Amino acid sequence: MKNILFKISGFDKPGITATLTKLIDKHSLVIKDLGQSVTHGLLSLSILTQFTNKTNEDELIKDFLYESKNLEIQLDYEFVESKDIKRTFAEEFVISCINPKGLSSTFIKEIADFCASKFLNLLDIKNKSSSTDLTSLDLHFVCNDPIDIKELKSNILTISRNHQVDLSIVENNVFRYNKRLIIFDMDSTLIQTEVIEELAKLAGSYEEVKKITDQAMEGEIDFSESLKRRVGTIKGLDKKQLEKLCSQIPLTEGIEEVIKTVKSLGFKVGIISGGFTFFTDYFKNKLGLDYAFSNKLKFDSNDQLTGEVEGQIVDAEKKAILLELIAQQESISLDQVVAVGDGANDLQMLAMAGMGIAFHARKIVREQADHQMSHGPMTSILHFLGIPESYFKN
Repeated sequence: MKNILFKISGFDKPGITATLTKLIDKHSLVIKDLGQSVTHGLLSLSILTQFTNKTNEDELIKDFLYESKNLEIQLDYEFVESKDIKRTFAEEFVISCINPKGLSSTFIKEIADFCASKFLNLLDIKNKSSSTDLTSLDLHFVCNDPIDIKELKSNILTISRNHQVDLSIVENNVFRYNKRLIIFDMDSTLIQTEVIEELAKLAGSYEEVKKITDQAMEGEIDFSESLKRRVGTIKGLDKKQLEKLCSQIPLTEGIEEVIKTVKSLGFKVGIISGGFTFFTDYFKNKLGLDYAFSNKLKFDSNDQLTGEVEGQIVDAEKKAILLELIAQQESISLDQVVAVGDGANDLQMLAMAGMGIAFHARKIVREQADHQMSHGPMTSILHFLGIPESYFKN
């Protein structure tokens, strides 16, 4: 059987695809493949069809040329050998690129050049921007041979950092836009500060605590040991001081918009933090979250801190375990989980989630996480999830 590929271009308007598919049906053609895109009002449509024994080639071409003239579109066609028709790929993935200030042509050129050097075929480009500026772009790449996805991500993330672009690379599978659970770290992720450092300011031990915090977040010292040392310096603070501090802590820009948006779409949202329940419970109630897990500070009979933590410490390993338990509780696949964090104690949690995002993170986290947001606001997560801006909730 003959195969004929129709290639249509011109100004987009209603009825073009409908008219052409009516002709295909009229001439008993079988559609083998088709694709359509519109860029700035210009249509590009390709339809690969196969003849049947009812198809009259001369009448077919005559009708297509006649209707294309009526529709004021450009029609080209060519015959294709069956052996040249291929539709299977070893890998498919989507690169989401976001920069609220605009994506530069140099950045796009470098991404395209790199992917070409790896023999990746650009199948589709979608402009996801809400304004006339090019701020959000999805690049759909495919390849015929297996590829080292970690190496690919590492190289592309390097390009994105050089151009201050937030970037995510996800496999183009059923889980891509089917996330159902988002877990946030609290300190320097959900909120703009480190609670233990704010407590240390009240206790007069800020410099000591800040040094220990930086070492722990960079992975230089054990988190559990660092937590015990830091909590020991805030002994004597009372509950009233902690209550006052809760109301003064600033949320991260865009976090309320993100939470309202995903919850309106049926997501579950939680906090898993190496911080303290006194604060995670406060933000759980303030933001209407579903889960909150963290460490419990111990108070004496006078409601003053003893400088100790009650129970098992929520460290990196515990964070990952809690994320998995929440997913099990909600009957959600780990591929449907998003985790967001900034410190070394978040790495196991980020690795376990289907999409682990390093948010304005420490160097060690940026280097190891598969997705990163280092430049824009928290709302960039919504772009990564494929949520159009028309769905954003203020």
